[in-house]
Amino acid sequence: MRPPIRDIAVVAFAQSDHLRTTDEMSEVEMLMPVLHEVLAATGLKTADIGFTCSGSSDYLAGRAFSFTMALDGVGAWPPISESHVEMDGAWALYEAWTKLLTGEADTALVYSYGKSSPGSVRDVLTRQLDPYYVAPLWPDAVALAALQAQSLIDAGETDESALAGVAARSRAAAADNPHAQLRGADVPHGDYVVNPLRTGDCPPIGDGAAAVILAAGDRARELCERPAWIRGIDHRIEAHSLGVRDLTDSPSTRLAAERAGVFERPVDTAELHAPFTSQEVVLRKALRLGEDVTVNPSGGALAANPMMAAGLIRIGEAAARIHRGESRRALGHATSGPCLQQNLVAVLEASEEASEGENR
Repeated sequence: MRPPIRDIAVVAFAQSDHLRTTDEMSEVEMLMPVLHEVLAATGLKTADIGFTCSGSSDYLAGRAFSFTMALDGVGAWPPISESHVEMDGAWALYEAWTKLLTGEADTALVYSYGKSSPGSVRDVLTRQLDPYYVAPLWPDAVALAALQAQSLIDAGETDESALAGVAARSRAAAADNPHAQLRGADVPHGDYVVNPLRTGDCPPIGDGAAAVILAAGDRARELCERPAWIRGIDHRIEAHSLGVRDLTDSPSTRLAAERAGVFERPVDTAELHAPFTSQEVVLRKALRLGEDVTVNPSGGALAANPMMAAGLIRIGEAAARIHRGESRRALGHATSGPCLQQNLVAVLEASEEASEGENR
């Protein structure tokens, strides 16, 4: 991958408390504290932001152009440079990164949010499927994930006890981070939801929001003591038809990682957007992650999985570990669609100066 024209970094990250339901608050009320927190971390005001990009789903919200209401939380007057993607916020981050590469802005605010509680997410997600051959059968998200899990078990790449271990490790990792787990959710491994997946193998359904601030070059160094520089980012997609895919592998993740430069040097941390335990098995293989890599120290999507924000949170959590000095080179991954259909991979690094300081 060609080196970017400008050095761009994540300089701040914030996320909401993740709740089972937020019937008592609107998207704006859920989002505003997160936006205030991420701006306060850098000392910026809305007027200082050169570009704003959001990720959400009007289909999930159940009304057209719902994202325009969320702009009330940002403050869109006087007029701002703004865009929106009907995707997880990780893809909004990709658009903002591209915008900053052009030199048209030096700072960007990226945010995303999702309220899954009002409806049946398992049914809503069937609308992503092939409308001719698959969607009419109404296989829900858990059934398709179970198909992938069974394929892995049949191939000898995992078993149910190993999947239970993934679930236990992820939720234990989130125990000390109240923001990273669904509040009030005590998830036992439990009974089968769809064989071979049990309750603990599946993500909790809840509502939440997240935001990051990107900055370029010297502006990033002014705003953050230890910026998380984006050294590479790429996203790829699998074939739409599940019947032509090998569900035990993720070529799109591997290609995105290759294009982002993941394999050039080892990473020490990987935040994987794996809503189901079986998907972590697939991603570990595609990304060539060894036992020496700390995977999902935040707990990942198995601890809290706010639709449309969980992928951005993975990149934000990876960046936060660099900000705190807990990582030097981290990987952030986001996915969308059935059985890891679409995948985005970003590589984040501390500056060379910071690494040298740690060695002294």
